[in-house]
Amino acid sequence: MRCLVVVDDKDKNKNVDANQEEDSGRRKFLKNAGVFTGGVVGAGFLGGVIGHNWWDDSDSATETKTSPDFSEARIFFNRREDFNVLSWATERIFPEDDNGPGAILLGVPYFIDKQLAGSWGKNADDYMLGPFKDGEQTQGFQSPLNRGEIFIQGIREINKVSNKKFKASFPELEEDQQNEVLMMFENGEVDLKNVSSTRFFGLLRQATLEGAYADPLYGGNRNMDGWRMKEFPGAQSAYINEIEEEEFIKMDPISLSDYNK
Repeated sequence: MRCLVVVDDKDKNKNVDANQEEDSGRRKFLKNAGVFTGGVVGAGFLGGVIGHNWWDDSDSATETKTSPDFSEARIFFNRREDFNVLSWATERIFPEDDNGPGAILLGVPYFIDKQLAGSWGKNADDYMLGPFKDGEQTQGFQSPLNRGEIFIQGIREINKVSNKKFKASFPELEEDQQNEVLMMFENGEVDLKNVSSTRFFGLLRQATLEGAYADPLYGGNRNMDGWRMKEFPGAQSAYINEIEEEEFIKMDPISLSDYNK
C-alpha cells in the first residue's frame, strides 16, 4: 500500500532523483534475473520468453518494445520439470520448420496447461464412474483417470524412459532420440497405470494440434501464426465483399479477442 507524503519543494527534487535511480535499478535487476513469465528452462527460452524482447537497453520506462504476456503462466503443472518435458514433446509433434514456428513458439504448452487446469482436464462433462473395463468401441474410453492425471503420469514416464534408455532427461535428448521415445508411447510399448501409452500419446497429439490452431483467446496459436501458416482468416465477422470472388483471397487473420479492443 502506498502512502501520500507531503514534502516541501526543497526535498522534492531529491525524492524524484532517488525514485528514478531506484526504478532504474529495479528494471535492470528484473531483466538480468530473467524472472519474466516463461523463464529460462531446458536448452533455451520457453514460452513467453522465446522470440520476445521485453525491454531494450535504455533505462527509460517509456521506451519499451514488447510488454510481457502475463497470461502465459503455468496453472496446472506445478513442477517446471514436467512442463519442460511437455514443451519439448509438443515441439517434436509440431516442430519448427521452413513453414513457420513450432509448438513452443506458438505457445502450445501454455494452451495445454490451461486446458488441463479446466473442465477438459478434469473430465467434468464425462461419466467417470465404474466399473472400468474394456467394452465396445462405441462406449468410449474406460478409465478412472481424468485427462490431467493421464498427462501427469505420461509426461513423467516420458522422462523415466528417456533417462533409462539414453541416460539423459527428455529435454536434453537429440531430436531423433526424442522421436524414438515418443514412438514407444505411440506404439503402446510403455506400461502406464489404468491407461495405455497409446491413449496418452493420442491425447498429447490432439492437444498439441488444437493448441497450434485454436483461437489465441484460449492460450495457443501465439500471434495467430498457426493460422498464417494455413492462410486461415480466423474469426472474420463476414465475407460479404469477398464471397463472389473466384480467386483465393489472402486475409490477415482476426482473433475473437480482437473484437474486445
